[in-house]
Amino acid sequence: MIAHQPIGVFDSGFGGLTVLREIRRLLPGEDLLYVADSGHAPYGDKPMAAIEARAFAITEFLLGHDAKAIVIACNTATGAAARLLRARFPVPLVAMEPAVKPAVERTRSGVVGVLATRQTLASHNFSVLLKRVGTGAEILLQPCPGLVECVERGDLDGERTRALLREYLDGLLERGADTLVLGCTHYPYLTPLIQEVAGPGVEVLDSGAAVARQVQRRLRDADLLASPERLGEARFWTSGDPAALSGPMRRLWGDGVVLRHLGEDRSSRTMETAGALALESV
Repeated sequence: MIAHQPIGVFDSGFGGLTVLREIRRLLPGEDLLYVADSGHAPYGDKPMAAIEARAFAITEFLLGHDAKAIVIACNTATGAAARLLRARFPVPLVAMEPAVKPAVERTRSGVVGVLATRQTLASHNFSVLLKRVGTGAEILLQPCPGLVECVERGDLDGERTRALLREYLDGLLERGADTLVLGCTHYPYLTPLIQEVAGPGVEVLDSGAAVARQVQRRLRDADLLASPERLGEARFWTSGDPAALSGPMRRLWGDGVVLRHLGEDRSSRTMETAGALALESV
């Protein structure tokens, strides 16, 4: 591995762009590769074996493009595959951890709400996290089916999104939650709406900036940081339909993005075939 190689980042869809943006802000000299597995999103209600298969396939794709490090910018994929990916691939690998610890430290009411997918909340990783850092407050778990799909469509403040958030937040707020943890990388795009629905007395936390700092530490320790004097580039792929997804992608990341389908890249064909077969087998 050498310092000018890119960082590979992936998510079930566009949610991981919230993490990618924090990495870009902290490490502007790094080249970035991003895969949105939108053709298989959302991950939240899929079997763990299916998520694991996609995570392995996409990691191999990114390493095939010379990624010097891998960032799993997805809480659900972290729970399903992070441990196995670390055992399989000898590169720095950074995964997600919901911001439960800072939430417990910051709550005034002693009640913290966690918004996440069902699979994240049911994962072994999350169970271990709660045992490790969640004993200082009452932790309320709220699965949020449908929110990922809203963000994937670019619907960040529509009536459907508002209705879902009211449904998911009302019970947490009634039980006294004054701090909300966003346990899915899609949800930070909804932070303004969450704050509007929850009110000014509720703090909303996510872990994107902490993940970026961990990427910086891991690359520094491995002597793999790119020169800060250069401006890195970013390349984007999706397993979905680029024509249909380019509009939401531009809204979430910005204009000028070229979104390619994984199948357009000759070296990705093995990845697509392996991933499809793995999904069919579970």
